[in-house]
Amino acid sequence: MGKGGGCVPSKKSFSTNGTASVDQVDALQISTRKLKIFIVFYSMYGHVEMLARRIKKGVDSIEGVEGLLFRVPETLPGNVLDQMMVPRKEGDVGVISAEELTEADGLLFGFPTRYGCMATQMKAFFDATGGLWKEQRLAGIPAGFFISTGTQGGGQETTARVFALLVLSNSICLDWNMFVSISLSAGLQLLS
Repeated sequence: MGKGGGCVPSKKSFSTNGTASVDQVDALQISTRKLKIFIVFYSMYGHVEMLARRIKKGVDSIEGVEGLLFRVPETLPGNVLDQMMVPRKEGDVGVISAEELTEADGLLFGFPTRYGCMATQMKAFFDATGGLWKEQRLAGIPAGFFISTGTQGGGQETTARVFALLVLSNSICLDWNMFVSISLSAGLQLLS
């Protein structure tokens, strides 16, 4: 990851004189608060949002962990969304800025696939992380993703590659062993 830290915090030296070091105090503070997993998604018609809400339930079921839902900013004007008959978004999910990603202990990103790539709205959001990349402020944060397509051959694999390039550029940790492709019909069966 460039600095040797990777996804696992480097081993710090601990004080041997009976007093707690700064690292030990930081570790104690982290262990007494809930870990925040940001579930950041884009969903035009609600399919990805449904997945995000189910994932949040799973995250919240883990002791000491809290899932927080966020939308990325919409890039299409309201009149275009109206013509496309896009349903209005519920007000219980806030819009996140790229800068706010640094507050997360872990990140899960969800988005639909469009022609083998992520939706433009999510790509625009990642494009806004340039300043964070320059300062490596997302380095070492673990991340995962979930995607939705209308067909089994809808471009999930190429979308995964595009996503991986974006997060790895920011030195965000991505575990490829967790990649699972689920078709829409199988996904719907899981959700029902």
